[in-house]
Amino acid sequence: MGADPAVLGLLDPAMDADQIIAAALDPPDAIGLHPLASWVHNRETAHMLAWALTGEAPPALAGRVPPPRRGPSAAAPLLGGGERFQFFDHLRETAEAARRPGGDALLHRQALYLASYDRSSGAASWTAHALHAGRGYLARRGWSEHWAQARSTATALARLGDPQPLLDFIERSLADDDAAEAANLNYWAYWLGGVRLPQSDDGFMRDRELTAWDPVTLLRGLTYGLHEAPGYVDLYAHTLWALLTARPWLPQASEQLVRDLAERTQLLLGGGGISQRSRRELAAVHYVLLDRT
Repeated sequence: MGADPAVLGLLDPAMDADQIIAAALDPPDAIGLHPLASWVHNRETAHMLAWALTGEAPPALAGRVPPPRRGPSAAAPLLGGGERFQFFDHLRETAEAARRPGGDALLHRQALYLASYDRSSGAASWTAHALHAGRGYLARRGWSEHWAQARSTATALARLGDPQPLLDFIERSLADDDAAEAANLNYWAYWLGGVRLPQSDDGFMRDRELTAWDPVTLLRGLTYGLHEAPGYVDLYAHTLWALLTARPWLPQASEQLVRDLAERTQLLLGGGGISQRSRRELAAVHYVLLDRT
């Protein structure tokens, strides 16, 4: 019927986002029925939620002009001010309830992370306080049952402008630990669409074989996502280094992809704002890319 296939492919994450928003505006009777407790959401779902909450269009729709409609129509699916307040208020209540003994760890992690999207007066301080309350997870070395929570806490704090917990997480809870490195690659592959089947919990991160996803899809997602998340550039850098260490044949997979990644790493190495570890790892990545081109 003439629909854009790329837009059609976003229907699933759009419906996922609708489910999460509906659960906030009309909460389910039991915590276990909440969609944030039912599956691990990915980047496409997060982008759809951000579109409704902040008005920022998903990168996948950038530059696309919507077809004309009859009569007045909204330019974006932005929720009204009252609905946004209700959504974030529900997230904060849900995160607090899920953190209590017997609560749901996945629900707590995802609700708290999404709460960091709220930049209204007082909201950022609440989120920062709630995140700092979980900084004990960041003190753990290597892989642990709370690794996913620690990662989510560190990235959410980086979103709020505090990069140090993420740097500490990379140094203490990720680097040089095989189980943690595998978990990070598995999570990135899922987040960037390399794992097509939805996951009901964080257990998929424990796969040490790294066979459940396509390495080229992950490399492409990391390459073209570098500019989208400057607050996470150190995590991107380490993940790129770990991926090419685990799959050294990847630079032979696509000449254009390798050239684009080489350009991006060169720009990062020529600027500032990255840690010494990231600089070393990006230099190693850049050397490997140049050696293959």
